[in-house]
Amino acid sequence: MRTLMIQGTASDAGKSVLVAGLCRLAARRGIRVAPFKSQNMSLNAAVTSDGLEIGRAQALQALACGLTPTVHMNPILLKPEAESRSQVVLLGKAVARVDFREYADYRQRCIEAIDGSLAVLGENADLVIAEGAGSPAEINLMARDIANMFVARRTDAEVWLVGDIDRGGVFAALYGTVELLPPEDRRRVRAFVMNRFRGDVELLRPGLRMLEDRTGVPTIGVVPFLTDLGLPAEDGQSIQIRNRAGGGEDGPPKQQVVVVRYPRISNHDDFLPLESDPRVELRYVDDPAAIADAELVILPGSKATRADLAWVRSRGIDAAVLEHAARGGRVLGICGGYQMLGARIVDASGVEGRPGTSTGLGLLPVETHFESTKEVRPVEVRATGAPSWVTERCGDGVTVTGYEIHAGRVVPTRGDARWLFQHVGGASAPEGVVDGNVAGTLVHALFDSPEVRGAVLGLPVRDRVWTGELEAALDRLADHLEESLEEEALARAFGG
Repeated sequence: MRTLMIQGTASDAGKSVLVAGLCRLAARRGIRVAPFKSQNMSLNAAVTSDGLEIGRAQALQALACGLTPTVHMNPILLKPEAESRSQVVLLGKAVARVDFREYADYRQRCIEAIDGSLAVLGENADLVIAEGAGSPAEINLMARDIANMFVARRTDAEVWLVGDIDRGGVFAALYGTVELLPPEDRRRVRAFVMNRFRGDVELLRPGLRMLEDRTGVPTIGVVPFLTDLGLPAEDGQSIQIRNRAGGGEDGPPKQQVVVVRYPRISNHDDFLPLESDPRVELRYVDDPAAIADAELVILPGSKATRADLAWVRSRGIDAAVLEHAARGGRVLGICGGYQMLGARIVDASGVEGRPGTSTGLGLLPVETHFESTKEVRPVEVRATGAPSWVTERCGDGVTVTGYEIHAGRVVPTRGDARWLFQHVGGASAPEGVVDGNVAGTLVHALFDSPEVRGAVLGLPVRDRVWTGELEAALDRLADHLEESLEEEALARAFGG
C-alpha cells in the first residue's frame, strides 16, 4: 500500500478538499484508492451504513473514491463541546468526554485504532491518500501528535505540504513549517502546494524558486481559488455566506432563508442543497435583525444544545424567532434546533455539559431528555399523510433517506401532537412534529430530497439529485487539480 499524505501549514489550508480531489483523480485513473484521517476534530459528522460516526470530510472523500464510507477512514473523531471539552468518538462510537489533558490517557487506544484501520484499508487499496490535521509543526504538541508525521512515519508516506496563499504569509508559513520539523520528518516533505491563488501565476514564480533554494522542496502546483464547488466545509466556524445570483434583474425574487449560526453548529452540510439552488438566498446569521425579512428560519443541529440555546437568548435571537413565527413565518428545527423549539431540555446527568434543565422556545409540543446512549443510525422515513408544509410533496411512494445523530430523546407533551414522518421498517415509529408553521425533526439530510426541498421552500420540485451534484463538483475539482499539479509529481505519488 502506497501512502500520499497531505499536510497543511494551518487549519483550513484546504487539505480536506485537496484530498477529495486527489482521490477522485486517482480513481479516474483506475487506481484502488481510499482516504484516511487518523484524528479529525469536527462537528460536521457523517453516519456510516452500519451506524457508526466519522468526519463528514472523509465521507465525501470516500464518495470521491467511489467507496462506501467506513469507520476505518477516520478512526478518531473529536467533537468539541462547551466548557473546553470534547467528545471522543473512537472507531465510530462515543467513548468519553474529556479535556486535552484527559485525552492523553486514550493515546494507546487511539494508536491501536489507527494501526488497525490502516491495516483494513490496505487490504483493498493500492493507494491511501491521508490527510493531516492542523499543522505538523506545533512544537509544543509534536511528542503527542497522532495526526500528522506520526501517520507519515507509520505508513512511510510522501508528504505534500499545503499553504493557503489567499490569507497571506504563505512563504513564511511553508518555510517555517519545514524548518521546525525534526530532520527525519523534514525529509518526508517532497512537495509544496500553493492553494487558493488569485492573479497572475508568473508573478509568483520568482518566490517559488527562492523558496525551493532555501528549503530544497519544489512547489509542484499552484491551485486557483475555486468558488462555488458546492462541497461541504469541515468546520462550522469557517462557514461563509455564499449567496448565489438567481434569475437576473428580471427574474423572480429569491427565497430568503436564514440559518442561525450558533457557536457549536453541527452538520451544517444539511444546507448545501439550498446553497446550490439559484432560487434561494441562504444566509448564516448571528444577528436577530437578519431574521426580519426571512421567509424561512432554520435552527440547525448543535453539539452543545443547552449552551447554544443560552447563546440564542443572549443575542436576542429567541425573540426574533418567536416574532417571526407569530407573523406566520415558517420555522424549521433540525436535531438540536428541533429540541430548542420544544418546551424544555432536561440534561440531568450532564451528557452535553453541566447538569440542568433549560426552558425551550415553546413553539412545539415536545420536550427533550438527554440520555447517555447516543443514537447514531441511517434512517428512511415516509410522510405520515397529515397535511404539512414540510412533507406535502411527499406522497405515499416517496421516502426520505437521511441519518440521525443525537443523545436527546424527544417526547411529546400533548397527546394530539402531529407527527411529520414514520420510520420505514422496524417498529415504524413516528418522528418529527409539526404545529402550524413550525416544524422539527431529528433527521439530517432532509434537503437532499427534492420533494422536501420543494415543499419547504414552496417552490416547484426539481429533478436534480443532490448526490449527482456532489459527483459533478468532485469531477470539476479533479479537473482543476489535473491542470494545476505537475504530472510527474502525480505519477510518482500515485505509483505510476
